[in-house]
Amino acid sequence: MDPFIVKAIQLLLSLSLLIVLHELGHFIPAKLFKTRVEKFFLFFDVKFALFKKKIGDTVYGIGWLPLGGYVKISGMIDESMDKEQMAKPPEPWEFRSKPTWQRLIIMLGGVTVNLVLGFLIYMMIMFVWGKNYIGPEQMPEGFAIAEEFKQYGFKDGDRVLEINGEDLQNSDDVNRYLFMRDVNNITVLHQDGNEEVIEVPENIGEQMWEQGVMLPFIPIQNAVLDSVVAEMAAGKAGLKKGDSLISINNREIGYWHTIGPVAAENKGKEVEVIFKRGDEIKSAMVTPDEEGKLGITPRRDFEIKTQKYGFVESIKQGFDYGYWTLHDYVAQFKYVFTQKGASQLGGFGAIGNMFPDTWNWKGFWHTTALISIILAFMNILPIPALDGGHVMFLLYEMVTGRKPNDKFMEIAQMLGFFILIALVLYANGNDVYRWLFE
Repeated sequence: MDPFIVKAIQLLLSLSLLIVLHELGHFIPAKLFKTRVEKFFLFFDVKFALFKKKIGDTVYGIGWLPLGGYVKISGMIDESMDKEQMAKPPEPWEFRSKPTWQRLIIMLGGVTVNLVLGFLIYMMIMFVWGKNYIGPEQMPEGFAIAEEFKQYGFKDGDRVLEINGEDLQNSDDVNRYLFMRDVNNITVLHQDGNEEVIEVPENIGEQMWEQGVMLPFIPIQNAVLDSVVAEMAAGKAGLKKGDSLISINNREIGYWHTIGPVAAENKGKEVEVIFKRGDEIKSAMVTPDEEGKLGITPRRDFEIKTQKYGFVESIKQGFDYGYWTLHDYVAQFKYVFTQKGASQLGGFGAIGNMFPDTWNWKGFWHTTALISIILAFMNILPIPALDGGHVMFLLYEMVTGRKPNDKFMEIAQMLGFFILIALVLYANGNDVYRWLFE
């Protein structure tokens, strides 16, 4: 099956699951507090629905526009903007008639479900599949170090042993730790057998972002291709998985990490690539893109180990993994507000590309857990029209003892709705731009 279709199916299945469970997070406490729920929809039913059926006071259905889902709760200013209902006197079953603490629980329900679900999925992954890692002993050649990092004392061939004095089980995590966490020092084993504790600057993540050095530690491995992006330079030139690169623009390619600098020097320029395919030596003319990328990934030369966990231990490991996933996402969120970060925002295309291009249950659940945690964080942002906006106004009411008036809430809801639509259009526009021009 075409990789695009595989990713699209996984994206639709994942989002459907997450949306239904998120809306159930609102629906269940609303019902418990005897609040009437008028609609429960997967996807939006603008003008018409693909399916709908009324059971009791609630219409359940599936809309045609797959941009989310919703529950319409009686007596609540939401995206339906039902002004006629709000103009009538409050009824006992309406949202606006309930105590503030009940309304707060109803609004926090969706976010809570997404957060708990993400953690539970990670626990399940740890129990069923365990955790993959590449330790220092699996990387005898160590890392190739970016030039910008050699000033601190790192050397090509270093193996990472500890970060902040704690063992680093998975050496591949070193770049993520540097970018998103508070790293003070790294213990490395040089190729000469000496261990050294190297101090790093406090703002190392910001320096990586500004300098564009997102992978200062690259595993030293042979220049054999594991995958080739069909729409990018190498794919268009006919390179395939399994090809071994020999030279680019008459520059010998010894290891994988030597490809990047040569490609960067020739971005936008057509260069000759010599490579080996089977027993044949071939050549192709390749033009690296504006960022010096070819659209290739390396074949792993080292063994990937798997740490298995029992039921109880998988709960702890899954919780830790979920906590640090949330932490790292929040930590990198600040970069969204930079020009570079805004240009890298993605919509449904970017989310779809997070899934594996062949059906893989572990990969599917891993990505679904990540999206669930991202949805929880994004939904709790204090933007009107999001759950976090309603929570913000409810907390104001609890502190001051006064409700914001309905007119203000209507304006805030409309403003928040336009902000969200603008962000959705911008993010998906970035996807389209990258698809057409990169």
